[in-house]
Formats: sequence, C-alpha cells, structure tokens
Amino acid sequence: MVHFVGAGPGAPDLITVRGKKYLEEADIVIYAGSLVNPELLTYTKEGCQIYNSAKMTLEEVIEVVEKAEAEGKTTVRLHTGDPCIYGAIREQMDILDEKKIAYDYCPGVSAFCGAASALNLEYTLPDISQSVIITRMEGRTPVPSKESIQSFAAHQATMVVFLSTGMLEELSRRLIEGGYTENTPAAIVYKATWPEQKT
Repeated sequence: MVHFVGAGPGAPDLITVRGKKYLEEADIVIYAGSLVNPELLTYTKEGCQIYNSAKMTLEEVIEVVEKAEAEGKTTVRLHTGDPCIYGAIREQMDILDEKKIAYDYCPGVSAFCGAASALNLEYTLPDISQSVIITRMEGRTPVPSKESIQSFAAHQATMVVFLSTGMLEELSRRLIEGGYTENTPAAIVYKATWPEQKT
C-alpha cells in the first residue's frame, strides 16, 4: 500500500493525526526534499528506509515503491502542504494505476492556510471578498491562457499566488493591468509556520 500524505505547511505539529499515524507505521518514506520539514521524519519507526525525492527521478521513485510492494511493505509518499495543490501526485497515481498498486491520499494543511495563520488574517470578509482564487505565475510549468493572472484579477477577489516571488514586478504589473488598484493590500509569506518564517 502507498499512502500519499500531506505534510502540512512546515511546522511538524501541523501534520494531520492520520498523516502522523501513516508516518509512524511506514516501512518506506519518500519525502519531497527541502519542501518538507525534516523534523517530520523523526515520527518514523526504527528501520524505516527514508528517501529524498528531490534527488530522484519519477522512475526511481516508482522503482522504490515497486520493490516495497514486492516485499509487502507500506510506503508513505510525503508531500508538502496538501498535495492536491501543486503536488504533482496525479502523474504518480496514474503509474500506480497502470501497475495495479493500491494507494490512498491523506490530505494535509495547505501552505495557503499556513500563510493566513502567519498573517493572522481571514481571506473571506463580508462586503470585501467571499471568494479565494488559488493560482500561480507560469514558470517551468505553463498556465493555460484562460487562467491568466489578469483575467483572475478582474474579479478582485482574494488571490493566493503560489511559487511566484521571483517574478514580483511582473506579477504586480499583471494584477494592476487586470483590475486591482495599486494600493490593494498584499503580503508575501516565506516558509509559513517554519521557524524561519518571514512575512
């Protein structure tokens, strides 16, 4: 069995109770490198084999999973935040489906929730915004043109933008071009809930 587990935004006590239980029971843990707080790995049992997927190809990850399955072992694939947002889990699940390897998915606390806690704010306020748009700028992974920052900005809803701090000037230009005013409140959160968190 393979458990895809959301590690939460960073603080080791923000993993779910179920996610922690899966970590404690796992024979193999494949974690998402520097995106996952290494303190979470202390929850694993003695003898658990731990792999850093940042140093592995997708094929190598699947090889480890297949070997574990052949030996009747349980694997945890530990992803950052909640892997349903920019977690790249679908491509892994498709391969496991092809290979008829059973898996499930344990949600986690997303980084956008961690960011709100770091700022002590609420994304939805009466008469201001009742919607949250979660998006990102295009980088190595393209964004469909119908999902441009400008088109979302036209709604003037609360927007959470992942993976885009390296493109702040361009992001700002597109947000204003799309409809936000120049004095719209904005915040940047780095490593939400980690000890080195910055806002």
